[in-house]
Amino acid sequence: MRTWRTRHHRAARAVRLATTVLAAVLVLGALLLPNTLPALRAAGFARIPAEAVLGAVFVLALPRRPRLVASVLYGLGLTALTTVNLLDMGFNEYLGRGFNAALDWDLLPDAQAYVEDTLGGGVATAAALGAVVLVLLVAAVMVAASLRLADVLARHRLRASKGALVAGTVWVACSALGLTLFGGPIASERGAGALKVHAQRTVESLRDEAAFVRQSKADTFGNTPPGELLPDLRGKDVIFTFIESYGRSAIEDPITAPGVDRTLDAGTEALKKAGYDARSGWLTSATYGGSSWLGHSTTMSGLWIDNQRRYRTVSAGDHLTLTKAFQKTGAWDTVGVMPGVQKGWPEEKWYGLDKLYDAFDLGYRGPKFSWSTMPDQYALEAFQRQVHGKKRDKPLMSFVILTSSHQPWAPLPKTVGWDELGDGSVFDAIQKAGNKASDIITDTTRSRQEYGKSIQYSVTSLTQWLRRYGTDDTVLVFLGDHQPIARVSGNHASRDVPVTIVAKDPKVLDKVAGWKWTDGLKPDRDAPVWKMSSFRDRFLKAFGSTPRPSKG
Repeated sequence: MRTWRTRHHRAARAVRLATTVLAAVLVLGALLLPNTLPALRAAGFARIPAEAVLGAVFVLALPRRPRLVASVLYGLGLTALTTVNLLDMGFNEYLGRGFNAALDWDLLPDAQAYVEDTLGGGVATAAALGAVVLVLLVAAVMVAASLRLADVLARHRLRASKGALVAGTVWVACSALGLTLFGGPIASERGAGALKVHAQRTVESLRDEAAFVRQSKADTFGNTPPGELLPDLRGKDVIFTFIESYGRSAIEDPITAPGVDRTLDAGTEALKKAGYDARSGWLTSATYGGSSWLGHSTTMSGLWIDNQRRYRTVSAGDHLTLTKAFQKTGAWDTVGVMPGVQKGWPEEKWYGLDKLYDAFDLGYRGPKFSWSTMPDQYALEAFQRQVHGKKRDKPLMSFVILTSSHQPWAPLPKTVGWDELGDGSVFDAIQKAGNKASDIITDTTRSRQEYGKSIQYSVTSLTQWLRRYGTDDTVLVFLGDHQPIARVSGNHASRDVPVTIVAKDPKVLDKVAGWKWTDGLKPDRDAPVWKMSSFRDRFLKAFGSTPRPSKG
């Protein structure tokens, strides 16, 4: 190697210079990397990071062996910083929030399962292995870059010390004067700030868990006797239905709204002709872009369940859910219809369901549509055939989760004749002719268009089912679980979702007249907006339940 350097000293010098410059670029890039995709701009890297100046000063003050150890640790710190920033980018893009180290590791297997269902097992495995390799590669590169820069600083100690002094002075001056460049401060402490935010987020989450345990034990209706729960709905078949990703954007986004609004208006008119009236408002969801179960549990429990730790805490306890209130009365049979559930689901006890029908219980023999195991139209027909249409001694309370509007919105099912559904094989040709998920995921405009079509399909399936199979005693409550991902709903979208009550009996809607909701299936822009966690208590009180609090 030395012989090559001697013979080709100019080339060797150029290689050393290029290596040093690359190392500097990598270190500065890691320190200035933002945690959201919209902020990922070249102008954002025109900063002086305090962590680089302090790192240089610290390295210059150390002898050789401690300097090597410090450089390795610095490189690993840069690896951790880069990793959490990349995780933040993904979580902000899909869930509208940053990554939480105390709560979110449990979501990574779900993310892999989603990729497997959407793009195939091979892609999911490759993505998981790729993520591991990427982290290891980043660690190796960052440690090598840190060692390289530390070596250069040590070999040019005098000039490096002067440079660090100048850089530090400039940083302090820019900070004191509040100087900015390209819309941001020249004096940056982005790296340390990001790690500090994550540390604080972790600590706050752990504190929140303890507080939520106490909160979940207190319940406005915890001691209400069965006879005082929901007396004004006795004799009614009540159906609570969640439509996946049915958010405010579906009704207001300029690309999706025209089609969805037409579907809602047409549905309103068709239901009126069938004798039904509807009222609609808005709920602010506890989740965004995904983690649908957080929206389901928040609505039904009356507690704000915005993370996995809270969900596990409350679903393992005995806090009264709205669905369980029906079971507690003894006046209803209670069932769950969840085509998205493909494994054991112990939460059915917490929800108060006498019987659960999952993906394997509905007799479907057709193709999957990406993540969705079956089209909504088929799931509703199976619900009618196996549950709703059967004679029983008691009315029915049903908890139904529809999945056809789950991302990536490709391929999408199409409505077929209800008498043609059979075992679902009729959807084979529709699935094969549909869009590829990989084509839609990479195209924002097409994602928004297909998302709108999916909501139209789900709403149409539900309203057609109601017209076909509903009775004078049917009460349907349907709502969204959360907004779609930021790529579809926008970076600054609200967390609002539509909620609608439909019934033939005018006495049912008279009970909610004080809510000031909009007539029909489409809520007005200025219709009331409630937190999703307030729905349980409002619903229970509207239909005659007596609050008898239990204390934590």
